[in-house]
Amino acid sequence: MNSKLQNITILGATGSIGTSTLNVLRLHLDKYKIYAVSGKSQITKLFDICKEFNPIFAVVLDITSQEKLQNLITNYNAENNNSNEKITTKILFGNDALCQIAMDKNVDVVMAALVGAAGLQPTLAAAEVGKKILLANKEVLVMAGELFMQTVRKHKAILLPVDSEHNAIFQSLPKGFKCGFDDLENIDNNKIENGIKQILLTASGGPFLHKDIHDLQNVSVEQACNHPNWKMGKKVSIDSATMMNKCLEIIEAFWLFGINDLLKNDDSYEQILAKITNYIKVIIHPQSVVHSGVQYVDGSVIMQLSQPNMQVPISYCLSYPNRFASDIDFLDFFKYNNLQFIQPNTQKFPCIKLAYEALAIRNFAGNILNAANEISINYFINKQIKFTEIYTINSQVLNYYKQNANILNQQFTNNTSDDNLQNLESILNADKWARSKAEEFIQILN
Repeated sequence: MNSKLQNITILGATGSIGTSTLNVLRLHLDKYKIYAVSGKSQITKLFDICKEFNPIFAVVLDITSQEKLQNLITNYNAENNNSNEKITTKILFGNDALCQIAMDKNVDVVMAALVGAAGLQPTLAAAEVGKKILLANKEVLVMAGELFMQTVRKHKAILLPVDSEHNAIFQSLPKGFKCGFDDLENIDNNKIENGIKQILLTASGGPFLHKDIHDLQNVSVEQACNHPNWKMGKKVSIDSATMMNKCLEIIEAFWLFGINDLLKNDDSYEQILAKITNYIKVIIHPQSVVHSGVQYVDGSVIMQLSQPNMQVPISYCLSYPNRFASDIDFLDFFKYNNLQFIQPNTQKFPCIKLAYEALAIRNFAGNILNAANEISINYFINKQIKFTEIYTINSQVLNYYKQNANILNQQFTNNTSDDNLQNLESILNADKWARSKAEEFIQILN
């Protein structure tokens, strides 16, 4: 690490990943300067971050939030005559401002921790200027995997996965593997097929692992958010309960680790489905100590273990290719003398299957699946649909796209003849359509 402080932008500083990132950074303020932060609705929490770290910029959702945060800062400064304690942070709002703090020429590192589709444009903007990106927003790859990885490769951005599972896979891959572009000095190690038999993606099973399948339709939002191992935001917690998070993570792994390179242009739906199902294997591991790994063709399995605490992968990404302290308890092997590995029940958790289907459909399928899921979760949170109907809506929207893909692709791309359908405008068009279609299916359901 250079002696010069590295400037970091934290997109989503008030969320669970943002909070964990700040916890790690507090230990290493001799290495990092918090240059810019963003937050959505937790204005008081964002104010506390500004008071502690005095970043150059803070970005909020809208002008109302900007006024609230500015008032808190103005009042604080009025009460503190000591100029050294005054907050000088400039408050911005909106999506353009998020892109601005992601692209700022003074920023070295971007922690992409926004939840959902909101993270796509600022994270893509960071890639377009070759930033070091710590990716905690899986939806970026689910929505725009092809476009995002092409952008990373073209602009030589450094991409490091923060999700505990993908971080574990990254640590278990051959030395020198890089996400998104070929390491020309070590190209053999940067091919996903180099001695690798399977990617092993672990899952905790969420709060309903041992609940009877017939009882799932009656679970509450509070029950769905009560994860046994992880403290996460509401949306991510519900994704874990439906195991839709594992669906998104399969798609994320497909793009992060170059598994798309194993496919041929003329592969059929069935051929792609078989290849990906065989190459990315989901394993239920309730203790959340083994965070994922890689199985090699010689029979070796390399996996990463640690406490279920996001400060571990965050610390690894911040210190990469070295390591520094994350200030969490070390793993007590004698405490975990009964680690379990269970085959997932896809009848009970059918959302897992949607990942393989979306990847086999190709084009905008992952994007459409993600948008439908965000809508269905919002309706579940507002108690307008049942827990099990999240899968119903997601599946209906995906199947509708599959049956009408040719027409819809033309619609999303405005009838362009370009062979490469993936651009930001077409991706956002598909996202908008899928949200509307999900609303339509929900109205029919009710």
